[in-house]
Amino acid sequence: MPDTPDPVLAALLARIDRLEAREEIRQLPSKYALALDMRDLDALVNLFPEDVAAGGGRTGRAALKAWFDTTLRSQFDGTSHHVGTQIVEFLGDHEATGIVYSRNEHECGAEWVIMHMMYHDRYERIDGRWYFRRRRPLYWYATDLNRPPVGGRKMRWPGREPYEGGFHDLFPSWREFRDSAPPAARAGEPAVASPAPPEGFVEAMRRGREPGRHRVR
Repeated sequence: MPDTPDPVLAALLARIDRLEAREEIRQLPSKYALALDMRDLDALVNLFPEDVAAGGGRTGRAALKAWFDTTLRSQFDGTSHHVGTQIVEFLGDHEATGIVYSRNEHECGAEWVIMHMMYHDRYERIDGRWYFRRRRPLYWYATDLNRPPVGGRKMRWPGREPYEGGFHDLFPSWREFRDSAPPAARAGEPAVASPAPPEGFVEAMRRGREPGRHRVR
């Protein structure tokens, strides 16, 4: 007669697996930053699955490596990516999504461009290992170190026309807050939405919003 599975043990193993998965995913953005800044393109593209979408209808790590090679050689002498705020939420045992802040510095010839952005990530576990399935960049500003990016169109790269980076596009609350009346003009206390579930904080904030397409740095 087969042993009856112990539900307590099964629950414990599931919790351990989730903790280990969360930690492995948290390492991915830091590995990405180090590999990118040290120009180890093999280490960089191996953070993505073999069938990664590389743009222009191309797929695969070799195509993604070629894209990074061309981009880095043509735009930057050196870079430094600093990973900050990070939220990971699981969509299942083998899928997760995340928000990652990044403050970056770029040596662009005679100019030193600082940038603040976030990534909207999608992660996937394949054969027991977690990968980036997709990284969607959303930018707040980019500007020379000596030129504060006040005003509109904060993405200001050398040799390009300034443009918007879409930093707030994923979350409708930014525009709602700016368009709403100040507290003094409101009648009574504001309504408060129900709390989001632990694994649904970001999705609740998004309210189904998808960002528009923006230029990759």
